[in-house]
Amino acid sequence: MTVLIITHSEDNESIPMVINAIEERGGKAFRFDTDRFPTEVRLDLCYSGANEQLTLASDSGELNLNEVSAVWYRRIRIGARIPATMDSQLRDASIQESRATVQGAIASIKAFHLDSVPNIRRAENKQLQLQVARELGLDTPRTLITNNPEAVRKFAKECEGDLIVKMLSSFAIYEGGKEKVVFTNQVKPEDLDSLDGLRYCPMTFQEKVPKALELRVTVVGKQVFAAAIDSQKNQRAQDDWRRQGLVMIKDWEPYALPEDVAGKLLALTQHFGLNYGAIDVILTPDGRHVFLEINPVGEFFWLECCPPHFPISSALAGVLLGGN
Repeated sequence: MTVLIITHSEDNESIPMVINAIEERGGKAFRFDTDRFPTEVRLDLCYSGANEQLTLASDSGELNLNEVSAVWYRRIRIGARIPATMDSQLRDASIQESRATVQGAIASIKAFHLDSVPNIRRAENKQLQLQVARELGLDTPRTLITNNPEAVRKFAKECEGDLIVKMLSSFAIYEGGKEKVVFTNQVKPEDLDSLDGLRYCPMTFQEKVPKALELRVTVVGKQVFAAAIDSQKNQRAQDDWRRQGLVMIKDWEPYALPEDVAGKLLALTQHFGLNYGAIDVILTPDGRHVFLEINPVGEFFWLECCPPHFPISSALAGVLLGGN
C-alpha cells in the first residue's frame, strides 16, 4: 500500500514520524512537497481515450497516482518557489494555474483521503463549528463576530466586561522577515473606546471563560487522545497558551476526558466527515468542558515528542493503511 503525503519542505517533525509509522506497518510513503511545484516537481496528467496516466515525479522518484491507496492532506504551499523576480501578474497567474493543477490532481486520486479537501474547508468554518457543537450539546462560549462597535459594547455589558478577541482565520504580520502571530488577547476597558478599526476588518469577541486547565483533544479515526496544561501558572500564557508554547511544551499531561464529552467530540468530527481533528477545550474551575474550536489539520507532533507521548503518528498510519 502506498500513501501520498501532501505537505511542503519546511513542515515539522510530524511528517517523518508518520512516514516511519507507515513503513513500520509494511506500507510505503511518497512525500509531495508542494512548494517545489512546478519549479522542481513534475506532474504529468494525461487523459487519452481509455487511457489515464497520472504521474508525480521528484528527486525522490516517480509515483503512479493510480497506484496510491491513501492520501494524507497535511499542508500546501503551491508555487512558493516561483521566482519573486517574475512580473507580478505573470507570477500570480503561474501560482493560480499551479494550484489548479495540484488541487485537480489530488481530487482525481481514487483512494482514501485523510481528509478530503471539501470536508476540511467546510470544517474550517468557525461559525459553523460553533453552530454544530451547540446542536450536539457541547458547551460553547458566548460569541460575537462583528464589524459593529456598538454591538461589541453591548456584548461587553452582557459579559460583564470580561471579553477576549481573536481572528477567525490564521493571521500573522511580518516585520523585518520575522513572523508575528496574532494570538487571542483580552479586551481592556479602554479598547471599547477605540473600535473604529472594525470598519475595515471584523473580529471575533467571546466571553472570557475561566480556566482550570486547557485541553488539546486529538481525534484520529475513532481514537481520542486528550492532554491538559495549566496555562494559568504562566502569566504570558493565560489568554493563549500558544504564546508560551515552546516554554511550556513539557508541561502537558494526559487527561481523562469524560465519556460523554469524548462522544460529542467524535460526533463533531463525524458530522464534518473528518478522520482527524485537533480540538481546543477549556476545563473551567466548576468542571465544565467548553468547546472552542476544531482544526481539521492541526498540529500534534509535540504531544508525541514530549509528555504525554501519545502514539498519534501510529494511529494516523493505521487509519491511512486501513487498519485502524
